[in-house]
Amino acid sequence: KKKTVSFSTMPNDRKINSAAACISFMLEGCELKKVRSNSRMYSRFFVLDADMCSVRWEPSKKDSEKAKIEIKSVKEVRVGKKTPILRSNGLSDQFPDECAFSIIYGDNYESLDLVASSADVVSAWVMGLRYLVSYGKHMPEALGTGHPSLRTSWISSVFDLADLEKSGRIPVSRAVQLIKALNPGMKVSTIELKFKELQKASERPGTEVACDLFVEAYCELCTRPEIFFLLVQFSSNKEYLGLKDLLMFLEVEQGMEGVTEEKCLEIVSKYEPSKEGREKGYLAIDGFTRYLLSSDCSIFDPQHRRVCQDMAQPLSHYYISSAHSACLLEDNFWGHSDISGYVSALGLGCRSIELVLWDGPEGEPVVYTSPSAASCVPFSAVVGLIDQHAFAASAYPLILCLVVRCSAAQQRLAAQCLRKTLGEKLYLEPPDPSASYLPSPEQLKGRILIKGKKLPPSCEDSEGEVSDEEEGRELARRLGQEDREAAEAGGQRRVRLSRELSELVSLCQAVPFQDFESSRRGQRYWEMCSFSEVEAGRFANECPAELVSYNKRFLSRVYPSPMRIDASNMNPQDFWKCGCQMVAMNYQTPGLMMDLNSGWFRQNGACGYVLRPAIMREEVSYFSANAKDSLPGVPAQLLHLKVISGQNLPKPKGSGAKGEVVEPYVCAEIHGIPADCAEHRTKTALQSGDNPVFDESLEFQINLPELAVLRFVVLDDDYIGDEFIAQYTIPFECLQPGYRHVPLQSLAGEPLPHATLFVHVAITDRRGGGKGHRRGLAGRRGRRVREYTSTKATGIKAIDEVFRTATQPLREATDLRENVQNALVSFKELCGLTPAANMKQCILTVAAWLLHSDSTPSVTLNLAEQYPPMEAQGPIPDLLRKVLTAYETMIQTSRTLIESADAVHSKLIQAQQAGMDFHKELHRIEAKEGLRGRKLQKALESFAWNITVLKGQADLLKHAKAEALDNLWQIHNAGQSCGIGRNGSASPEPSRLRAPLEPIPE
Repeated sequence: KKKTVSFSTMPNDRKINSAAACISFMLEGCELKKVRSNSRMYSRFFVLDADMCSVRWEPSKKDSEKAKIEIKSVKEVRVGKKTPILRSNGLSDQFPDECAFSIIYGDNYESLDLVASSADVVSAWVMGLRYLVSYGKHMPEALGTGHPSLRTSWISSVFDLADLEKSGRIPVSRAVQLIKALNPGMKVSTIELKFKELQKASERPGTEVACDLFVEAYCELCTRPEIFFLLVQFSSNKEYLGLKDLLMFLEVEQGMEGVTEEKCLEIVSKYEPSKEGREKGYLAIDGFTRYLLSSDCSIFDPQHRRVCQDMAQPLSHYYISSAHSACLLEDNFWGHSDISGYVSALGLGCRSIELVLWDGPEGEPVVYTSPSAASCVPFSAVVGLIDQHAFAASAYPLILCLVVRCSAAQQRLAAQCLRKTLGEKLYLEPPDPSASYLPSPEQLKGRILIKGKKLPPSCEDSEGEVSDEEEGRELARRLGQEDREAAEAGGQRRVRLSRELSELVSLCQAVPFQDFESSRRGQRYWEMCSFSEVEAGRFANECPAELVSYNKRFLSRVYPSPMRIDASNMNPQDFWKCGCQMVAMNYQTPGLMMDLNSGWFRQNGACGYVLRPAIMREEVSYFSANAKDSLPGVPAQLLHLKVISGQNLPKPKGSGAKGEVVEPYVCAEIHGIPADCAEHRTKTALQSGDNPVFDESLEFQINLPELAVLRFVVLDDDYIGDEFIAQYTIPFECLQPGYRHVPLQSLAGEPLPHATLFVHVAITDRRGGGKGHRRGLAGRRGRRVREYTSTKATGIKAIDEVFRTATQPLREATDLRENVQNALVSFKELCGLTPAANMKQCILTVAAWLLHSDSTPSVTLNLAEQYPPMEAQGPIPDLLRKVLTAYETMIQTSRTLIESADAVHSKLIQAQQAGMDFHKELHRIEAKEGLRGRKLQKALESFAWNITVLKGQADLLKHAKAEALDNLWQIHNAGQSCGIGRNGSASPEPSRLRAPLEPIPE
């Protein structure tokens, strides 16, 4: 059944795109549901009085003078379920969050809680009320006659420039082109239709338009209500943002740090189209829209556009972007080889390419995947191309995986070609036997490594026999070149290998995999194994911990099952979660799996290397790839995602038969460890044209953020043939908070011009904290039994005694963190904010209430103290009293955390280091204790769990202290900027407040 949302409640499909339109709508009035404290809802007709001084409702049993709220008494207008009544369990599931709003009014801060039929109606009332509260009944320019606004003046000046004849009129075709130039994503047909509508309504048909009609058409077509709504929230000066407003928006909403007025002026100069706005430092709606759409405001964190991770770790600690049969353009066995596939893969940052060498008809080796000689590519041509493009997109090492299917004579030619063409780039130094790990990508910069078989040291001839690789055997079997006798005998097939080719292999020597125990005892760090998708999948399901442990020291490559004759792709996340570094993808096949791969490798400057999560790299750590819950010592995070609207969405490619109408919805998917995999969809936006409004909030819990990927998919609910419209895939770690545009891409990963999703992103650390709005404020929180992370018994007395000393510090660390988190959530809820809000927003909200009060501020912040108390001056209303109590609790719990954290942190580290002292002796102690089989496995697991828990809890405490210090800094900063702070000298230096604890070494 379709999920749908109707916007038909807006009269005459009116587009609310200015404060004037909102106030007009309120003057006409509409039906809203009034929510009582007993959770009952009553339909009432609400209307703004003609004098714009009060809001009334009817019918009402009250005296008509009492069934109203005066605008001057309004303290705040909240969107969503932000009061105790709307949060109560009896109501929370009866209507969506975006359809509720509350008016906080009067000296006692009472709340009038209302539910509208749609988010559009909420936007109109909230925007109109906020405008009236800020500016009184001073008529917005579009309602009254007065000085033209900044925007109108600018649009008129654009018209004047186009009025070449200076007749006060321009041809409709020129007007259409003008608006198209200012809004490149808009369809010409949409603009033409708007001019026809306006000409008809004003009874001025013809081939020309006057300036007033042009201004009206531009404002109706190019004003996005959701952005105007946002502008009004932050604007302190009518319908544009001043430098202080913009600074507040960037700090509070976009999470930017260290923003200055100079930076804001740069933004205005770059994006504000009107000359007057640029000169005065004003950002009006068009400039604000341009800024929000720009790369400066991208959802993708700009620091991840360059290499930003530590590149000095061993090679086995990175995921490596890998291609399987990169030269193919169609599919595995009917596809044709084409040399441009290699260029494409290398250009996308691929750092591992597979080359299958066959005997060529001219006596030289070739690369091809079909028995037809017509489709082969000379090996020398491929190597020449690799030499040209190897480091065009990334300076980090390239691994060539050679699968040898040709004779020893042609292998010698291949080796000579590699040496001659690649020269100094080839890495030929023998591995250092005294080392334990592979060199780092930084050490191997600009080098090409050969992965392949190597002759045993005992072989002194010019060629010898080595075991064939499974991957090559599967391919040969399909192409009819398999040695049938060896296959029938079931023995391992042997192939001839020339010494010249063997000598090119150094750090990536291919060896057959036997079992994890044999690898642990005998495999050397420069040896690596390749696994078929089926084999790797079996290990990932049956023994994920062993596969993770194996991948800490050794490289592993996973290649697609030969059954994928259509060159489809496996899900790389299935193997990344177990630490497999090289998951070979068919780059030529677009779709979900390739989206995940290309999105994932974008996070480190698209250099083809991504550092694996610390929990997968540390020598002693407990990590279960198939965990269904949060991991020990890794803080779970909540992603609050609001999908607001879509812009310039194209039709699905294969839907030519269905006309122009698209009925889109958005799916947000999280891909990661099994505990994180989830998918939520929005409602379908019906009859929305190219710019649908969704206005829907989605929530995800992320247990291992470092391995999570967020994918947006836009689909058509009324499709014929093809439902896919667009997608965008981004690693969770690259998300920027705040209001962002998502640049949509096609199925093949190509950018779709001007097609975007407008979203709001917020990330909170508290597990379950984002569900604060689902419960009432009364004592329900206390009923939740606090869960403490504890150590596990290993069965070895001496070791267990060491870990037992950490029991109390672990409890203390949890209490310190949870007490602060609970106090923070209570304070934010009383301020009418979500758990995703920051401290600055809380202080600014309280200040806004006080500024809308007739009396002088009745509450002040004493900034002279390090932990600033919020002090009441005389009697204050009940709600403010509750806010003060919650603030005091939050300050006291933060103080306890800040002052106690170092001592508890130190105890946790001591226990962890004492445990690690046993690590080297662990196998000797186990033998002495007589532990074998399952008991031994259990003891090793418990030991790794304990080390991980101690390190993780110490890290969490360290972060909690840093956050508490940051909150204090925000309180000082906000107190000074909003006028309720007193005795405020300079706010404490963030660097002094945020002194970090020493990190725990890996």
